[in-house]
Amino acid sequence: MIHIRLPDGASRALSASSTAADLAASIGPSLAKRTVAAIVDGRLSDLSAPLPDGAAVELVARDDPRALDLIRHDLAHVLAEAVQALWPGTRTAIGPAIEHGFYYDFDRETPFTPEDLPVIEKKMREIIAARTPFTCEEWGREEARAHFEAAGEPYKIALLDAIPKGEPVTIYRQGDWLDLCRGPHMRTTGDAGTAFRLTRVAGAYWRGDANNKMLSRIYGVAFADKVALEAHMTMMAEAEKRDHRRLGREMNLFHFEEVAPGSVFWHPNGWRLFQTLIGYMRARQEEAGYVEVNSPDIMDRSLWETSGHWQNYRENMFLAKTQDDRDYALKPMNCPGHMLIYGQGTKSYRDLPLKLAEFGKVHRYEPSGALHGLLRVRSFTQDDAHIYCTPGQLTEECLKVNDLVMSIYRDFGFGDVRIKLSTRPENRIGSEESWDRSEGALREALDQAGHPYTIFEGEGAFYGPKLEYVLRDAIGRDWQCGTLQVDFNLPERFGSTYVAPSGEKLAPVMLHRALFGSLERFTGILIEHHAGHLPLWLAPIQVVVATVTEAADGWATEVAKVLRASGLRVETDLRNEKIGYKVREHALRKVPVQIALGAREAEQGTVTIRRHGTEGTRTLDLGEAVDCLARQARPPRELG
Repeated sequence: MIHIRLPDGASRALSASSTAADLAASIGPSLAKRTVAAIVDGRLSDLSAPLPDGAAVELVARDDPRALDLIRHDLAHVLAEAVQALWPGTRTAIGPAIEHGFYYDFDRETPFTPEDLPVIEKKMREIIAARTPFTCEEWGREEARAHFEAAGEPYKIALLDAIPKGEPVTIYRQGDWLDLCRGPHMRTTGDAGTAFRLTRVAGAYWRGDANNKMLSRIYGVAFADKVALEAHMTMMAEAEKRDHRRLGREMNLFHFEEVAPGSVFWHPNGWRLFQTLIGYMRARQEEAGYVEVNSPDIMDRSLWETSGHWQNYRENMFLAKTQDDRDYALKPMNCPGHMLIYGQGTKSYRDLPLKLAEFGKVHRYEPSGALHGLLRVRSFTQDDAHIYCTPGQLTEECLKVNDLVMSIYRDFGFGDVRIKLSTRPENRIGSEESWDRSEGALREALDQAGHPYTIFEGEGAFYGPKLEYVLRDAIGRDWQCGTLQVDFNLPERFGSTYVAPSGEKLAPVMLHRALFGSLERFTGILIEHHAGHLPLWLAPIQVVVATVTEAADGWATEVAKVLRASGLRVETDLRNEKIGYKVREHALRKVPVQIALGAREAEQGTVTIRRHGTEGTRTLDLGEAVDCLARQARPPRELG
């Protein structure tokens, strides 16, 4: 007999070699029908795996959120079986569950096209309807190698070779089709359900390495039920309408070129928006006691060795060797440069906290396939700052950063912000004691602020733990933007000190802080969050003054002059086009305010105002209109 512990604290006796499926059946047929997996001693497991004596077991129903990854993983296997049934000889690579769904990579002479997806979906639904059981088998390595060699599956052999010696080789079978997989899976293909859709095909290098062969990747989305699937598809359709790349073209903000992959070519209106963001952040930082600095874009290898980036981050850096055989790197981060600025002159405890801010251009290598408009680039600007403080000031400074970042996000229309606390990773520098102090300081700050947060074990930076601020946008998507990191290590590596009240020289604590994060990425998020309809204070062109007739050209020029004098960003449109054409064109560009002027307005000294997204117009005296628009265009908190 074995004894199993249940979540309510009860114990249940079962015969030796019993499985989680046997446990569910012993409790009741209704539970057995709903259960698709189990959590055994904290790990998700198949229902068919024998239970160890004394195990803590929780049964997982299909509608449990923890079953969603199983649904998506099962569907990846169903997808691979469908593809090989339809196109024998297609080689399989990997097929994981991912956020919102799954994908599988295939090696096929002719890459898949969108037209193939309905055919594959139909075959998948046939496999699901057959309700074929998933069974787990443990094979010997040579047995597995011989099978995959005979089947012509080189990628499976490479995956087999990557399994550490001593670990079991597990094969999951669904009828005659099988795959190398560590599992777990649900009971049958039928448990995957039909709330899925294949969405797109893409190229993907084997193991993400551009030196390897390009494979054909099929993506799908999947949920526990069709209601959730349809809600997601509706959200995706809305996301497509809001795509910042399309809106960027319509609004004439920016573009990209192959000569500089992952770098932005800003157009005048886009650059104006970008500079508005910088101006806003500069004012908020000055108000909060930051001083602005600037550090070089390219620096010698020795600096990056001191900081630890050369040892821990080099694969993400752009490197250069000069004719005198010196190694340089474009900066991927601003912090080492700020360490050198801090190191100039003696610092006293009276000088702390010292807050150095920089709108620094940084460069990080991202694989070509990962680049995505403004949201994933290789060259970007950080609203970076580093706070040097004493240990006694640490919690207070963390609280100040937290309050600042939360108020900034509210100003941009983000009211739903989640906070992640990422703790020490396996690859890290510094003592365990310093990591304990760093993680403790962030927890204490969040607890004092009363903000809920989620802990992500092992996801901190190599030099310190961090807070990540995740914004939820207007259609429910999450975006990680701001970060706050506590660092006891970098000041010690650079020999940075301050003179304590006792006269002793001590290493300061360093806070790494970015609030927008990447300004390029934040711009893309803003465009999509507002669907291009930016608030008046942010819009690159706030007002267009358009004429109905040539007789109003002089009045239009005068109106634009007065509006500009009040601080508004204004364009005039004196073209010989119908006013309806002009209105539609500027609406497409998402200009918030259009002023239409005809002979009557010119004669009476008035303006007719149309607000984007609203019906009708309003006619005002020029002075009243200027006062109203200038007031509405002021940045939040009356800055700038």
